[in-house]
Amino acid sequence: MAGTGLGSETLDLEKLRMAGAGLALAVLTSGGDAQGMNAAVRAVTRMGLYVGAKVFLIYEGYEGLVDGGENIKQANWLSVSNIIQLGGTIIGSARCKAFTTREGRLQAAYNLVQHGITNLCVIGGDGSLTGANIFRTEWGGLLEELVGEGKITDEVAKTYCHLNIVGLVGSIDNDFCGTDMTIGTDSALHRIMEVIDAITTTAQSHQRTFVLEVMGRHCGYLALVSALASGADWLFIPESPPEDGWEDFMCERLGEARSRGSRLNIIIIAEGAIDRNGKSITSNYVKDLVVKRLGFDTRVTVLGHVQRGGTPSAFDRVLSSKMGMEAVMALLEATPDTPACVVSLSGNQSVRLPLMECVQVTKDVQKAMDEKRFEEAIQLRGRSFENNWNIYKLLAHQKPEQEKSNFSIAILNVGAPAAGMNAAVRSAVRVGICQGHTMYVVNDGFEGLGKGQIREVGWHDVAGWLGRGGSMLGTKRTLPKTCMEKIVDTIRKFNIQALLVIGGFEAYEGVLQLVEARGQYDELCIIMCVIPATISNNVPGTDFSLGSDTAVNAAMESCDRIKQSASGTKRRVFIVETMGGYCGYLSTVTGIAVGADAAYVYEEPFTIHDLKANVEHLTDKMKTDIQRGLVLRNEKCHEHYTTEFLYNLYSSEGKGIFDCRINVLGHLQQGGAPTPFDRNYGTKLGVKAVLWMSDKLKEAYRKGRVFANDVESACVIGLKRKTVSFSPVTELKKVTDFDHRLPKEQWWLNLRLMLKMLAHYQISLTEYVSGKMEHVTRRTLSIEKGF
Repeated sequence: MAGTGLGSETLDLEKLRMAGAGLALAVLTSGGDAQGMNAAVRAVTRMGLYVGAKVFLIYEGYEGLVDGGENIKQANWLSVSNIIQLGGTIIGSARCKAFTTREGRLQAAYNLVQHGITNLCVIGGDGSLTGANIFRTEWGGLLEELVGEGKITDEVAKTYCHLNIVGLVGSIDNDFCGTDMTIGTDSALHRIMEVIDAITTTAQSHQRTFVLEVMGRHCGYLALVSALASGADWLFIPESPPEDGWEDFMCERLGEARSRGSRLNIIIIAEGAIDRNGKSITSNYVKDLVVKRLGFDTRVTVLGHVQRGGTPSAFDRVLSSKMGMEAVMALLEATPDTPACVVSLSGNQSVRLPLMECVQVTKDVQKAMDEKRFEEAIQLRGRSFENNWNIYKLLAHQKPEQEKSNFSIAILNVGAPAAGMNAAVRSAVRVGICQGHTMYVVNDGFEGLGKGQIREVGWHDVAGWLGRGGSMLGTKRTLPKTCMEKIVDTIRKFNIQALLVIGGFEAYEGVLQLVEARGQYDELCIIMCVIPATISNNVPGTDFSLGSDTAVNAAMESCDRIKQSASGTKRRVFIVETMGGYCGYLSTVTGIAVGADAAYVYEEPFTIHDLKANVEHLTDKMKTDIQRGLVLRNEKCHEHYTTEFLYNLYSSEGKGIFDCRINVLGHLQQGGAPTPFDRNYGTKLGVKAVLWMSDKLKEAYRKGRVFANDVESACVIGLKRKTVSFSPVTELKKVTDFDHRLPKEQWWLNLRLMLKMLAHYQISLTEYVSGKMEHVTRRTLSIEKGF
């Protein structure tokens, strides 16, 4: 198999189904547990079986590898059923002393050879992965030793002469350099934000100060992101110790916040926080300081292992599934000459990174911190860490008044409410004020703009908006063409030189209408920017729209409960209808996150034959131990095959084998507090949009007024792969299907292969694009990653 370069050349189905024939692969979880490990174990197991390999689960991490026996069990398709929603790892994890010795590794090699296993997938932190690499380099020597001791024959040693290793990083700290997000990080942030939201309400009642200690002995990622997502007053992270004399600054700052009318202070501290001299800063020290100097009622909350617990978030389930699938491909394509790699995500593409390069840079960060080179430590953590740090500092406290800029920007929400809209408004307002602009907010979208429902806002008017769901400004679907004259009047009256429109497809369409009316109205020759915010993720010019992560999590939580109900009833299939208009993003991603049997979407046309195949598939499934089914249907996936139709079809075809129920999820998908991702995504989009608008305003300012009518002056800000880009609204017209309110090309369609493979459909993986090997050096880490 080795060396056939599976890569981009397409392999026909049969060839791939046999690609793993004769191979045996094993998967183990090691080190601290992380939510999402089960989803990874499930994906590795099923993809391995899919390509014809034998798959073994190793229980209790490296300890099970050394002890052998019952700890190494062959897996089948059902071994990993119904585990995607469980936190932790069902195959267990243990810290193992024995594996750090050569005797231990000798025993481990013997156990693997007994089962003919020469491919190992390790899910764990940098320690676990480094251990795997040592094992791999010693493999040849270990087998020689076993032959010498007469434990195995020469023949056996020749057959199994090479060990392939692939790693998946499971660590809630996100402390592994080179990878965007490690398994478990997003879920840990979910736990932290749930606690902060809960503590905020009690702190406000009693006017308290809370010191929250989060995990991260050497890495401040969790502390940093949760501070950014909660608008914390002060933050301690190991990578950037506070200046000497910080005690005075901090107390002054907390006192200021209170005198401006804030009823609470939140201080976030990473467990590994230190001062400039490397001395530890403890949460109790900070508490005593606040009590002594300010006399505020102060409490400490240490989050501890809560952060590792609970169900994995949608992001972690999808991330782990993608990485698990890619890991098997990497093992299939490995040769004795390819370095051991870790599978990671770069934006929304899988990539492979040489394991030891990542470990080296991770060690470099620690070394820089030990040697007090703190600036460098932050740079080595990668661009997105540095970005987060700079934005936190920018938004946490109002800087002394700058000189006014003469520019004014109005912000409005358009379309349906989406979580994260308020976070974007908050950061846009605050960055605008930092730039010296006059900031207006508009109620009720374009309609409110026409009616003059507009007011100027200050820094503190948007305090506390970050964690609020929905739209505080109020939103309407009205398009400008119904009230163009009135909108122009308001723009003239308030002398607005820039519009920031946060919303869904209507926001894009509305700005397009304003741009197309520039010929009639000079007042519309101003700077305009759209921040895509909709649960449907159907706005052109971006891979992700604000609010879709929250919606997927909401739909997923409902489906988890529905699945649990079906498991209890036996032989029951649920048909669940999701929102999304014509866009199938929500149902596809939710489908992957809950292990659905099928997800019907408009983008992938289906016929009665497909429906028949699905029914047969479920009928077969009911003959196994898993007697439940879950089918998702996007609300507008087919004009005639409605949810009702599917229910009738499945009910009559499944008569005597299974019964059906319908669930329409409806507006619960819009509701709820924004996820950590949407809070931060909204915050960053707000910042980047206003900085872009500031530059454009300066360029367009001539003879005492702003006049902008080139295509570049009205754009959609979006995330593509992983860079933030600005696409002119007029240029996006040609890639947009206005009838169905969709971009003509959508990246997430390639996720549908994974959905089907994991649901056990016989499909061709010729479309599958393998991850490329990329290198991790100081230089690659400093490239602008967007997020």
